[in-house]
Amino acid sequence: MPRYKLTLEYDGTPFVGWQKQDNGPSVQAALETAIRKFSGETVTTTAAGRTDAGVHALGQVVHFDLSKEWAPAKIRDALNFHLQPDPIAVIDAEAVPADFNARLSAIERAYLYRILNRRAPPTIERGHVWHVPHPLDADAMHDAAQVLVGHHDFTTFRASICQARSPVKTLDQLDVSRVGDEIHVRARARSFLHHQVRNMVGTLKLVGDGKWSRADVEKALAARDRAKGGPTAPAEGLYLVGVKYRSDG
Repeated sequence: MPRYKLTLEYDGTPFVGWQKQDNGPSVQAALETAIRKFSGETVTTTAAGRTDAGVHALGQVVHFDLSKEWAPAKIRDALNFHLQPDPIAVIDAEAVPADFNARLSAIERAYLYRILNRRAPPTIERGHVWHVPHPLDADAMHDAAQVLVGHHDFTTFRASICQARSPVKTLDQLDVSRVGDEIHVRARARSFLHHQVRNMVGTLKLVGDGKWSRADVEKALAARDRAKGGPTAPAEGLYLVGVKYRSDG
């Protein structure tokens, strides 16, 4: 049975998240409906990351199986036709070995969080950035972020509903930089806890405000207590940028 890998881009605003749920439209349901319309087959898709409601993707990876072989370009184009008018696009499609798994085969996931840091509110980017109107110190945020890089117990930055077996993760990168009117927070790791990136960003924002110091972030991490961390940053600023596999070379 042929297996196919898709790379997706989507605006998470109108969705309850990646995963199918009873309380509203999901990216997964829209994609599986599009697959059924073009192929006549009912499939279950597996994604590299189950993005939450309102979270966007520039490089989500998905796999699924079909009984018939199709040219990957045909799959891409047919799905993009049937996905309309939902804000989901198949950027790339390819045939992959039967043992490829979009979630389990991933060796790295990369996220970007965008903060619009200017007095005026967003217009074009409304729903796609976290608007913080007062000045933030991006350099102080970056310095404090380095406390979190490495192998740690991230209980302080873990959602209460997180289903991960362990709160211990290895964070490979957490960089903060100013890009014009925006502050970008980039995070890389093999995997993340539920809300980990958003909770880290909310904590670093306190540093940018001058309310917290690097030492405060260290204390919060050591506390292993969600109540000791900063607030959860809004979903609208978060993007799943890409997923890396060993086969990528």
